[in-house]
Amino acid sequence: MKYISLSTNEERRLSFYLAMEEYVARHFQDDDMFFMWRVAPSVIFGRNQVMQNEVNMDYCRKHHIHIYRRKSGGGCVYADRDNLMLSFVTSGDNVPFNYHRFMEMILLVLRKLGVQATSTQHNDVMIGDRKVSGTAFYQLPGRCIAHATLLYDTNMDHMLNAITPSADKLQKKGIASVRQRITLLKDYTSLTANELFDFIKATLCSEESCLSLEDISRIEQIEEGYLRDEFINRIL
Repeated sequence: MKYISLSTNEERRLSFYLAMEEYVARHFQDDDMFFMWRVAPSVIFGRNQVMQNEVNMDYCRKHHIHIYRRKSGGGCVYADRDNLMLSFVTSGDNVPFNYHRFMEMILLVLRKLGVQATSTQHNDVMIGDRKVSGTAFYQLPGRCIAHATLLYDTNMDHMLNAITPSADKLQKKGIASVRQRITLLKDYTSLTANELFDFIKATLCSEESCLSLEDISRIEQIEEGYLRDEFINRIL
């Protein structure tokens, strides 16, 4: 599998990486491609969700948490620099097969770390009865795009309060209850987040391709669509 890297190290918005998935899917011919990213505190909600129903807007504004919509389905999640975000682009139209491959990739990485992880029917990755990764998936013609949030560490206050359903369901029990439902990978490995990044890359990828400045410019043009109010605020 080929790893897709950037030629610059500047921090990008989450929307850039969503656009990067699209660009790679449309313009690269390799069968299997993969990359990882980390972002400033952000909430990302699914294709079919209404932002006002899923996101605590006041809390996000107060704490400078960015809000984005993605084109895949699934629920609303919080991400920050202490998470690893995984993107997998593959050829073909067999969604169940390719989704299963992506899940198996995540499980392979965790098991090589000595972590006994399992997957669920809802496409979550679990360590015991606690969630460590959630995934989502969508298609372009002839291509499948899957992405996941891998919890290494996170700001528990933001995770609790930035997403409205979590706050509604768990406010009385607070952070302790959230911590009982999810788990953090830092509790199972001595690797730092940067070391984990390198470990995943080395485990899954045998070659690498670096995006050019022209590629990055074209991704930024696609990104503009993710930042338009009519996309973020659309009512389905």
